[in-house]
Amino acid sequence: MNMEYYLAIDIGASSGRHILGYIVNGRLQLEEIYRFEDYLKEEDGTLTWDIEKLVSEVKAGIAKCGVIGKIPATIAIDTWGVDYVLLDESKEEILPCISYRDGRTALVQDEVAQLISQEELFAWTGIQKQFFNTVYQLYCDRKSGKLDKAKYFLMMPDYLAFKLTGEIKNEYTNATTTGIVNVKTRNWDFNILDRLGIKKEIFSDILLPCTEVGALKGFGFESKVVLAPSHDTASAVAACPVGDNGVYISSGTWSLIGTENESPVLNEEALSANFTNEGGINHRYCFLKNIMGMWLLQSIRRNLNREYSYDEMMNMAKNCGKFKLIDPNSRLFVAPDNMIEAIRSSVGDSELSLGEVINSVYHSLAKTYAYAVEEIEKISGKEIELINIVGGGSRDSYLNELTAEYTGKRVLAGPVEATAIGNIISQLMYANKELTLEKARELVKQSFDIQEVR
Repeated sequence: MNMEYYLAIDIGASSGRHILGYIVNGRLQLEEIYRFEDYLKEEDGTLTWDIEKLVSEVKAGIAKCGVIGKIPATIAIDTWGVDYVLLDESKEEILPCISYRDGRTALVQDEVAQLISQEELFAWTGIQKQFFNTVYQLYCDRKSGKLDKAKYFLMMPDYLAFKLTGEIKNEYTNATTTGIVNVKTRNWDFNILDRLGIKKEIFSDILLPCTEVGALKGFGFESKVVLAPSHDTASAVAACPVGDNGVYISSGTWSLIGTENESPVLNEEALSANFTNEGGINHRYCFLKNIMGMWLLQSIRRNLNREYSYDEMMNMAKNCGKFKLIDPNSRLFVAPDNMIEAIRSSVGDSELSLGEVINSVYHSLAKTYAYAVEEIEKISGKEIELINIVGGGSRDSYLNELTAEYTGKRVLAGPVEATAIGNIISQLMYANKELTLEKARELVKQSFDIQEVR
């Protein structure tokens, strides 16, 4: 019997992977076949994405399927949110493709607020204020004249799908991260675009996950590119069998902590606490807060020239005992030249040891998680019984233990590859219309090791 393969291309802000999924004896199996990194670069003082390298790596991973003889029936792509590529009338890229970590949007926050208040933006979109939101990036592009030649707007995963198929389509979950999708109509909010002077014709119709983009071109084998929840958080939540009274923490470069709702939460408390209502699979809403997560540890390790493994850093923190609390979401930590010194500076202690710096990150993250859980309970009216930590950060046993300690909740860890799993189950749902989200999540529970944190 021929095996059916499904390829998840899962690209985070620091690395990307190609992961094949297939069913054996009723269980979903995963096989990583390709990995790549280092596509964030600085050009003349501006942080940009090397989209030429991204496209090249995406294609190299797909070609690997042909080399190993495991041809995917379908392929879907997920990436981080908010970033996009503009194309001109000839469908050529308008460069540079600027990263959300660049500081350019800090200069236009007040200008945008004078045209649309944050209260209005939240009421219309349900999206939290983050200085890097797409709405601010597009306003920068309008002011610089970059938008003048733009004919097409594509979020990052939509752009990569275009490079594979030639089809221009926008996917719902990643589109919601822009801050220009109406939370009720689930379509572009032209009122916002008019207010900000951003031309509307560059935005194509928004399509839901589990729909087709087009046929793969240029690889010598047949495969279809389909839409996963293309925002990596939405894919991770799709795979998270946490239940209505649970909280998920999608733990990666960012920690996304929230709960899944069937309706958006748009009250004053949600606005004040800066929660967001991002789109999820099956028109669900991911009611969550962004917390700067493993980025802090990734940056520390980079400053140390990767001299220590993450496990060695974890043990260094665990054994030192001392720490000082920081605000993980401080602007100081977005893209500092030296994260270690930024943390020392933020607590006013230049003598803080390396172990204490790392331990400060751990305790601060866990305490921030606990506060976010309290906010979710208060704002949503839910009594949270369970926290499910998924993603790469779920392998960090010390952070898991501190999360249980600070929150006082039952904590589960896993699956590690939640984002790729959510991507793949959406492809399974595309292939089999009788496979409901509930059945797909049951498949996840049966297939992967999910451990209770003691």
